[in-house]
Amino acid sequence: RMELSCGVEGSAAAPPGPGPPHPAAAPAPPMEGTEEYESLPSGASLGTHMMAGAVAGIMEHTVMYPVDSVKTRMQSLQPDPKAQYRSVYEALKKIVLTEGFWRPLRGINVTMLGAGPAHAMYFACYEKMKKSLSDSIQHGGNSHLANGIAGSVATLLHDAVMNPAEVVKQRMQMFNSPYKSVLSCIRTVQRTEGFGAFYRSYTTQLTMNVPFQAIHFITYEFMQEQINPRRDYNPRSHIVSGAVAGAVAAAATTPLDVCKTLLNTQENTALSSVNISGHLSGMLNAFKTVYQLGGVSGYFRGVQARVIYQMPSTAIAWSVYEFFKYFLTKHKLEKR
Repeated sequence: RMELSCGVEGSAAAPPGPGPPHPAAAPAPPMEGTEEYESLPSGASLGTHMMAGAVAGIMEHTVMYPVDSVKTRMQSLQPDPKAQYRSVYEALKKIVLTEGFWRPLRGINVTMLGAGPAHAMYFACYEKMKKSLSDSIQHGGNSHLANGIAGSVATLLHDAVMNPAEVVKQRMQMFNSPYKSVLSCIRTVQRTEGFGAFYRSYTTQLTMNVPFQAIHFITYEFMQEQINPRRDYNPRSHIVSGAVAGAVAAAATTPLDVCKTLLNTQENTALSSVNISGHLSGMLNAFKTVYQLGGVSGYFRGVQARVIYQMPSTAIAWSVYEFFKYFLTKHKLEKR
């Protein structure tokens, strides 16, 4: 069962015997009309999970990157009059026409650089933890608690790598960004704000991503149980489950994402309007500032763009991850 869930490892969902199957055990006959994917997940190596995860992460973040750029701008609490948008389509059109065709892709290189290793560790950690926890909590079954815990712990590793990339990326995405390049941004931030600036939003990022990933994985697994109960390699079910999981998790955690964006970008106009000098730090301060500037509705700035970004991104991540996990494991088995 090559479950898409990063490791909802098929092996975790498959009813194992008293112990792991003997390597010499004869494989079960393939299910009618489908490749026997049931046994593949348990045979997937750490390297396979990491490779599949890295490819999935890069694809997830790059394919929908222009929409992510729009999301960052729409979450601005005191946007420039020239950077106020009513919809994702209007924003992309306006950015391309007034700032150039490539402007929505500014910062994509640092995102790709961070996404590969971050997702490799993320998926590998999730696969390992989910299997271990599922066996302990619900032997031979698929535990939603295990899915949530494994996803949350994997997020700690993922965000440790991605947070600096997020800081640079979002500063490059802002309207009238003063940074000419990724390297220029890194050097300027390091010189003027210190190394800590790259992790100023780390606790907020975790506060957002831990519930995001818990909701994401639990929803994904629930959807898989409904539309793909046998956990076969089924691209359509992975895409649908991933899209639904991404939309639900994205909408629920938008307030935290707005706070993270404020901490990452340190909008001068917004901070000066509420008499904050220096640099804003801490999730609590970010929450107060967002409320001062936009009230309750301020917490949901950019929710449309966030959901539009996350639905296909999560669908891409799951489908690409599952495909590579299936392909690489199948290739290794055929070589034996």
